Amino acid sequence: LKKTKANIKEMVDETLDLVSEALHVSKIAVSTDIAEDIAVFVDKEQMERVLFNLIANSIHAVRDSGKGDRILIKARKENNRVIMEVADNGPGIPQQIIDRIFEPFFTTKQIGKGTGLGLSICYNIIKAHGGNIRIKSIEGEGTTFVIELPIV
Repeated sequence: LKKTKANIKEMVDETLDLVSEALHVSKIAVSTDIAEDIAVFVDKEQMERVLFNLIANSIHAVRDSGKGDRILIKARKENNRVIMEVADNGPGIPQQIIDRIFEPFFTTKQIGKGTGLGLSICYNIIKAHGGNIRIKSIEGEGTTFVIELPIV
């Protein structure tokens, strides 16, 4: 990892720029709730990869299911940690598969639509930064990925 001090809001804004066309075409609104001054010591490129993957997954879930129309990205400081959330109001993840979601090569997408590596890579990147990632999901209501990273 090539860790540097990185501003969370700037990373989110840069990542949203990359997916802006997909959001527009899919008619998905994005809201952010991130203080300007939240910074972490991370490999910025790797963390943007995590954000890109989580946002892209939300776009695909919402678009492909026809359920939902928004994504919310939040970040806050809590004790010595930064808590980031990427949430959508899409179809949610069935409880019977939620425990497998970070497994390499596990995917719910059709053949040719995904490798099943994205979330396992996200998991490994977050762990390499001394953080944690977990899922809160209610089928039919949406999914939230919660990332915790240490403030250094």
